[in-house]
Amino acid sequence: MIRIKDLKKVYKLGEIEVEALRNVNLHIKGGEFTSVMGPSGSGKSTLMNILGCLDRPTSGYYYLDQIRVDQMSSDELAEIRNKKIGFVFQSFNLLSRSSALKNVELPMLYAGTKPNERRERAIEALGKVGLSDRMYHKPNELSGGQRQRVAIARSLVNNPAIVLADEPTGNLDSKSGIEIMGIFQRLNEEGTTVILVTHESDIAAMAKRVIHFKDGEMADDHETGKAEVGV
Repeated sequence: MIRIKDLKKVYKLGEIEVEALRNVNLHIKGGEFTSVMGPSGSGKSTLMNILGCLDRPTSGYYYLDQIRVDQMSSDELAEIRNKKIGFVFQSFNLLSRSSALKNVELPMLYAGTKPNERRERAIEALGKVGLSDRMYHKPNELSGGQRQRVAIARSLVNNPAIVLADEPTGNLDSKSGIEIMGIFQRLNEEGTTVILVTHESDIAAMAKRVIHFKDGEMADDHETGKAEVGV
């Protein structure tokens, strides 16, 4: 699913060069559930931006679903993002004046999906996250956990090869965070590849694999075994 070889990312701040990633080699198989941890400045966010085709590496190779993406144009990267990647953010990134259903339909609108199909797929996705009875509610009528469920449903509607989640439990209380992780676990059991960034070790431990970054390099990579949580 994901193959990275000798990946390097350098940012220039004036005349100073900062190495955000240093010769990273990583292989993530389809169907894995992986969490990425590390302190601020460790490179984990840079890695996620590259995995999500939001940024390009300075050098090295990145293959997503057997397609080399590190040298693609901006338009090609946008198409890959829309077709192959689902995003879940800490801040939910929902349209405040639109219903849960309309928020979930949004990626399909960009993809040119027909209205009837958009609606059917959005309803199905909301059902997967337990929000069939909240589809006409706007974000301000939903709890934080429910808003994140809408965001997860939105990430699924284009049947992406991979779901990337950036601190998906960061704005939630402990109970809601565990519920959200339960949804990710269930989606993973159904075959979805999930990669999430978190600074919470207990949340990371709910994934099957934990990768630690430090100073732009992979410091540790280990299997956790599978922890069951309730939804």
